[in-house]
Parts: sequence; C-alpha cells; structure tokens
Amino acid sequence: MEAAKYSLLFWQFLLFIVVLFEGINVEAIGWLNAHATFYGINQDPSTLGGACGYENTYQAGFGVYTTALSGALFRGGEACGACYQVICNSRLDRRWCLPRGSVTITATNFCPPNHNGGWCDPPRHHFDMSMPAFLRLARQGNEGIVPVLYRRVSCTRRGGVRFTLKGQSNFNMVMISNVGGGGDIKNVWIRGSRTRTWVAMHRNWGANWQSSVDVRSQTLSFRLTLVNGKTLEFFNVVPSSWQFGQTFAARNQFT
Repeated sequence: MEAAKYSLLFWQFLLFIVVLFEGINVEAIGWLNAHATFYGINQDPSTLGGACGYENTYQAGFGVYTTALSGALFRGGEACGACYQVICNSRLDRRWCLPRGSVTITATNFCPPNHNGGWCDPPRHHFDMSMPAFLRLARQGNEGIVPVLYRRVSCTRRGGVRFTLKGQSNFNMVMISNVGGGGDIKNVWIRGSRTRTWVAMHRNWGANWQSSVDVRSQTLSFRLTLVNGKTLEFFNVVPSSWQFGQTFAARNQFT
C-alpha cells in the first residue's frame, strides 16, 4: 500500500512538471485555459481594489499580485479574495512567455465586458492583472496578451481576517479582507453584544457586506462561511468603542 501511495504521488508530481514547463495535458490535474493581460501601467498597484472595494490592497493584506476577473470568473463579486495560480502557456506562446513563468494572484477587481469580442466578454476566462503580477509570467509585448493555464489554490495570509467598519447609524457596512483558505466568502453574519443572535448580512458589492441592525456601542462578532463551505466564528473582534472607518483584525484565520 505504501509503495502504491508513493508511486501515485510521483506520477502526480510528474504531471505537474509537464504542465508547468510544456503546457500539455492540462485537464489531467485540473488546470484550465485562459488568457491574461495587464492594466494599471501608470497606477500604484496597491490601489487596484476596484470592484471588490478593497481600496488599498496592501492594507487589505493582498500585496500587489492582484487581478481583475472576467465576468465568467467574477460571479457578481463572490470571487473577491479568491486565489489563483497562473502559469504562462509556453506551448502556445514561446515568444512572450517567460521560462517557468508563474504567479499566485488574488481577485480584487472586475474586468467588464465590451460585448464586442473583448477578452472579458462571456464566456471567456480572463485575468486582467496588475503589471507586477503579469511580469512574473511574460515579457511586455506589443499587445500584452498571453495564453495561460490556471487553477484555484488556497490563500495564505498573514495575521487574522480583517473587518473594516463603514456606514452610518441605521446602515452598517463591513468590508472583509485578508481572508485565508478559500478566500472567497459565501455568507456573513454579525452579532452585537446586545443583539444576542446572529443576524445575516447581505453582499452590498464586492467584499462589502451590509445589515440594517443598529450595532453602535456594541462589541461585534462575525461568522463567515466561504464558498468551499468552511465556517469560522470571530468572537468579540470589534470592541464597543469602535468608530466608522476603523479596521480590526481577528486572531483566527482560515487555513
């Protein structure tokens, strides 16, 4: 049994190497085809939070290796915070792909379709990356478009999940960032120290979740369920002295 186990691991590893360096037999281990471009050439890459509302990707815990997703991947904002490993498909483009070009990126923005054959038009899978991320894969060519292979991977984050309080007295909105594990959030609940029960929040846009419950001057707890089904509770992560605009980091994190 042990010999069979290690034999299987060897062949899985060999398949990964084949895909990484030759771009062959993609479906064998779950890689998918897509294309990649870059944007924000003259823009500070830390500000490419866009349609997810992260504002500053450094402060959100994502750094500069970020991407906008075509609609087929963005899923109306549900994909915000998801991580992807992307490799340049040198089998299809040896001119522009870097040898062993690879990068792990976080979804922070939406690449809108132009409905005129654009790269982000449905049903295309497309990554419109920050320039630092793109240059980990490919040389900057005339068009800046390269074929890639990608797969979902677990997000590795430093520190705990972060909660940024926004809104006003009868409308509170929380931007949730630095989420590890699956990275993309499916459901959120909030509980104040005086409300006693979990109250479901609703996605307002991107990584911003809202509720109409007045939780001012209360210690706040949150429950998060990721798209992959994993759930964590973050008890008393926000003190009762909180103010709108402040960010608080939990001690626990998805893995």
